Amino acid sequence: MKKVLLAFTATALLIPSVYANNFKNTDHAIKYRQSAFTLIAYNFGDMGAMLKGDKEFNAATFKARAENVAALAKLPHEGFIAGSDKGNTEALAKVWSDKADFDAKMLEFKDNAAKLAVAAQGDDQRAMKAAFGATGKSCKGCHDVYKKD
Repeated sequence: MKKVLLAFTATALLIPSVYANNFKNTDHAIKYRQSAFTLIAYNFGDMGAMLKGDKEFNAATFKARAENVAALAKLPHEGFIAGSDKGNTEALAKVWSDKADFDAKMLEFKDNAAKLAVAAQGDDQRAMKAAFGATGKSCKGCHDVYKKD
């Protein structure tokens, strides 16, 4: 048990340093996270159109979009490196000044996106709508606090 805890702790401590070293500069980090958010918005928007009836519901497409969002939701967080509040970004400086809350909101979004992908595996559109709503709420909860209008 001690070995597992030690390995987990060591991994947790290394993750921020790995993320910080993945980008040549803060502009690359900004572009990275913006690209991920653009892809999330596309996939999420397509699912929303299906759930609203603006587009014919296609279970296979909905499932693929939900899986995409779940995978993509893991990406943007690493692009919020120190100093990337400056430049061509809509992220507010509060991301870094209230990092613990921001991190919690990003984790909530990632968890909700994973639950949406699970709901999309079935055929219960009510469950899909509920999971879609929770995922959207976690998006909005972060945008309301940490993104420029």
